[in-house]
Amino acid sequence: MISYGITDVGIRRKVNQDTVYFSDSSVGNLPNLYIVADGMGGELAGDYASAKCVETVVNSVLNSRESEPIKLLEQAIQSANQIINIEALSDPGKAGMGTTLVIATVIEGHLYVANVGDSRLYVATSRKLLQITKDHSVVAELVRTGELDEYDARTDKRKNMITRAIGAEKKVTPDYFDVALKGGEQILLCSDGLTNMVDDREIYSIVTSDETLITRVKKLIRLANSNGGKDNISVIIIE
Repeated sequence: MISYGITDVGIRRKVNQDTVYFSDSSVGNLPNLYIVADGMGGELAGDYASAKCVETVVNSVLNSRESEPIKLLEQAIQSANQIINIEALSDPGKAGMGTTLVIATVIEGHLYVANVGDSRLYVATSRKLLQITKDHSVVAELVRTGELDEYDARTDKRKNMITRAIGAEKKVTPDYFDVALKGGEQILLCSDGLTNMVDDREIYSIVTSDETLITRVKKLIRLANSNGGKDNISVIIIE
């Protein structure tokens, strides 16, 4: 397992509210750990929420005695949710803050994933790009029910309205995924600052190219910025 990640403020924003974390070596009982969080709220609150979420998740994993990966991730996510929710309710300067979260670990050929919000995880095979996570957003729900097609969804004004976030409620309900890996796949974690600016075909072409891992990550960031860079952009690629 080799990974590399970057978070970039983009062109339009003054503050980066995204936080990334990647470790190819063990974190507590997990052999590796990868996280992207995209904060929301006021500028300082969103920045704080994503950083606090990642810090809490990592510390929870480090200190947990749980060995089953999904249960371990659930403990960490609920811990982060509780801390951020309490602070959002008790500190007027952080009112309404929250963050998306996508988190992954690879254990013995299985990719375990959890997500809240619209930050995504993809698996790129030799043939196609597979979106593993399902966005928790108003637009994604409308697409799933057939009320909106995917083409119109890309420009819908409600695109940034998410339906779940870490810290928004006392308890959060993540989605969990267990993906069997055959070997040779590329795994991408990213915030919507990438996926709103770069289409899946371009993402797949870059992620699966023969260029170095660092070059591919940086190329995705540059392309998102050259296409408008309307939001913070976070990318982690695992090969």
